[in-house]
Amino acid sequence: MKAIVHDQLGPAESVLRLVDREVPEPGAGEVRIRVTVSGVNPTDWKARTGLYGGEVVESVPNQDGAGVVDAVGPEVEGLAVGDRVWVTLAAYLRPGSGTAQEYTVVPAERVFPLPGDASFDLGASIGVPAITAHRALTVAEDGPTRLAPGALDGKVVLVAGGAGAVGHAAIQLARWAGATIIATVGSAAKAGYPEAAGAQYVVNYNDPDVGAQIRGFAPDGVDLVVEVAIGANAQLDLEVLRPLGTIAIYANNGDKPFAVDVRQNMGLNTRYQFVLLYTAGWDKLTAAAEDINTAIEAGALPVGEDVGLPLHHFPLDRTAQAHQAVESGTTGKVLIDVS
Repeated sequence: MKAIVHDQLGPAESVLRLVDREVPEPGAGEVRIRVTVSGVNPTDWKARTGLYGGEVVESVPNQDGAGVVDAVGPEVEGLAVGDRVWVTLAAYLRPGSGTAQEYTVVPAERVFPLPGDASFDLGASIGVPAITAHRALTVAEDGPTRLAPGALDGKVVLVAGGAGAVGHAAIQLARWAGATIIATVGSAAKAGYPEAAGAQYVVNYNDPDVGAQIRGFAPDGVDLVVEVAIGANAQLDLEVLRPLGTIAIYANNGDKPFAVDVRQNMGLNTRYQFVLLYTAGWDKLTAAAEDINTAIEAGALPVGEDVGLPLHHFPLDRTAQAHQAVESGTTGKVLIDVS
């Protein structure tokens, strides 16, 4: 089979290479997937460049993907050969199991049915972004732990970076669950993406009166912030947060230092929740995947240009270019057509 591997850390064009590998066999509790589409996330290029540290071993990149179950190992229930599926965190603690290859073997708990006639493009686009969004939307002390229609009725959610993949999923899931959504973007050119995803209000975070604009849409303050750049947005978040509100932090784009203003946060009784899937626990990730599949069945999580998440396709032998596209901040979802 064909696979993309790297055994060094560095730029995509320098370290990623296409090789032939033996097709792996699933062990107990594992399934083999014939990968159709692989999804690229920021976490994939960051791991390749060494931002997370760790030992350097030959690795296949990419955590997310979609395809068809090709073989099932012993002690696996609920999955069968021929099932259409999506997979997430494929390469977590398994460097040879990334989805940038024609076949991958992963633990069955990381594999979920792809509902109905949902496309493989959709299956490869959810994974890390949608589960991250789900987690961010369910961490408030007075909020739901699961998402479904009505779960966020009466809540106002501020989605920072509404044109990104996590922002897109957060808007769609929050809208499906009944929330009012305010999204921020960095330019007028990006405003149409969160609007197409379902945000009722979109503001430019570079506007000098951005806080006043958000307060105009949410006079009592927002209940929950889905935050992608906490260092840059910390003060704005506190300006618009209601007392007992929650700021769910899944990234710090721009790497601006984050300092907590104790007095202001004490006054608001602010709740900060950091969101990282790797250590969240598979019970939470599985629950999120179940809700995501319900949303897919309801038609609430589409992808594509017309719904606010443009798709950018690359063939397997151009995985380096796909990684470069994500690293350079391409708007939308980058996908690799594997087979």
